[in-house]
Amino acid sequence: MTNTLRSFAAAILLGSAFLGGCAGRKADAEAADLIVYNGNVYTVNDSFDKAEAFAVKNGKIIAVGTSADIRAKYTAPETLDAEGRSVYPGLIDAHSHFYRYGLGLQSADLVGTASFKEVVQQLVAQRAKYPDADWLTGRGWDQNDWAVKEFPSKDTLDQLFLDVPVIITRVDGHAALANQKALDLAGITPQTKMVGGLVEVNGAAMTGILIDNAVDLVTDKIPEAEEAEKRQALKNAEANCFAVGLTTVDDAGLDKATVDLLNDMHQKGELQMRVYAMLNPTQENKDFYFKNGPYKTDRLNVRSFKVYADGALGSRGANLLKPYHDKAGHYGFLLASEQEFRDIAKLLHAHGFQMNTHAIGDSANRLLLDIYGNLLGGKNEKRWRIEHAQIVNPADMGKFGQFSIIPSVQPTHATSDMYWAGDRLGDARIRHAYPFKELLDQNGFIPLGSDFPVEDINPFYTFHAAVARQDAKNYPSGGFQMENALTREQALRGITIWAARSNFEEAEKGSIEPGKFADFIILDKDLMEIAPAEMRGVQVLHTYLNGRQVYKK
Repeated sequence: MTNTLRSFAAAILLGSAFLGGCAGRKADAEAADLIVYNGNVYTVNDSFDKAEAFAVKNGKIIAVGTSADIRAKYTAPETLDAEGRSVYPGLIDAHSHFYRYGLGLQSADLVGTASFKEVVQQLVAQRAKYPDADWLTGRGWDQNDWAVKEFPSKDTLDQLFLDVPVIITRVDGHAALANQKALDLAGITPQTKMVGGLVEVNGAAMTGILIDNAVDLVTDKIPEAEEAEKRQALKNAEANCFAVGLTTVDDAGLDKATVDLLNDMHQKGELQMRVYAMLNPTQENKDFYFKNGPYKTDRLNVRSFKVYADGALGSRGANLLKPYHDKAGHYGFLLASEQEFRDIAKLLHAHGFQMNTHAIGDSANRLLLDIYGNLLGGKNEKRWRIEHAQIVNPADMGKFGQFSIIPSVQPTHATSDMYWAGDRLGDARIRHAYPFKELLDQNGFIPLGSDFPVEDINPFYTFHAAVARQDAKNYPSGGFQMENALTREQALRGITIWAARSNFEEAEKGSIEPGKFADFIILDKDLMEIAPAEMRGVQVLHTYLNGRQVYKK
């Protein structure tokens, strides 16, 4: 064959290949970056529709439908066969401590310890692992899980750790045990007094137990982590979040320096996790953000302040209308004066920031609901939130709906606290504790979170606790106060679209719909169909953010 004939034959073959390729690609198909098909897709749209497939371009969903329709209309260099698995929007934790969780991964993990003896064993092991550390810290103990349900004392820590300061915080973060070395560094004596805090004494001697604002006196003396440690802590936290399907976290209580670090890591591509940042009401934060206003990118949203009204129920710091059932004459306490709460509310209202207030006791909830209501006046779109809303007097419940106040709750608090909450509150008040369904009915939606690291990071624990009102042991049989359980649809909305709505972000995330970020997860089991006892064991197979895989099991 001559060279001319060879060239002619090659041209024919090339043309045939090109035409075949066009036919295979469907010449009229629209270009996408990713097609997900053959899935059991829960869109979590207004109608709670299900689909089979969707197409993604430039990090956003551009179409949702059947596998046949999406694959006929679109072509993409990347396709993902969901193999019939259930696909959900990326999950949102509406109340967490993301940054603190990351830093805490470097401390002794005391969650689940069955006795103070076991706590001490963990601390000894931690010290052996890091013998040159300036401080020995740990988090997660809960005396209510021990046979002796009383606060421990510092005596053993003083004996074992004479030359290193030690502070270990209770699981709720509102109480801590410090050794004498740490107390000395903080200048704490039996005579130390403060608003919103307590230094526990037994006779004339300190026990080492610190409640609420007293904890800060010690933790403020701990040297700040180096920047490299902070960056690594955030990366570690992100990896763990992606592994359980979280694509957005609300981080409750951040300083400007941490917000700046998050933004810098986002801009440099070092961190992908979307963060809804609640600012601490420090003077620095107020000065800067009141002058410059809210700050928003695709990954960072800064438009709210986190305020603490009271402490926690487990450490008897929650502020109650009537005394604790198990401690006569003790009401808990507010962490600031009533006037200070009114003043910060007025400032946030005037500068257009959302106010998100930690309120656990029925007295704290009443005070903040009234302060909110006086400023908000009636139905509104300010979306001010009460974080936790654990104990609400029936006379105050309607204020959530009357003033469009959002109750942001954590279902696993109910299933962790149920063993002893009745002791704190008595039979009458416990009926008005953890009232998730009643709270949902006020505005027609309720965001759900975990409060990690106070509770486990896993959002499927949140889902299970909301629906079954049971803990990891599937206790109690039949569920805890089931009149306030949520349906599966409500629970799923609570960790997706309703959480997004509480953050002013429902137009960009929280459901699988055209125009929204392509944040989604694929699970090994269908949350909407499996038995409640299986919910906590659900595994994430894939996590995608902006149409890009960030986790694969």
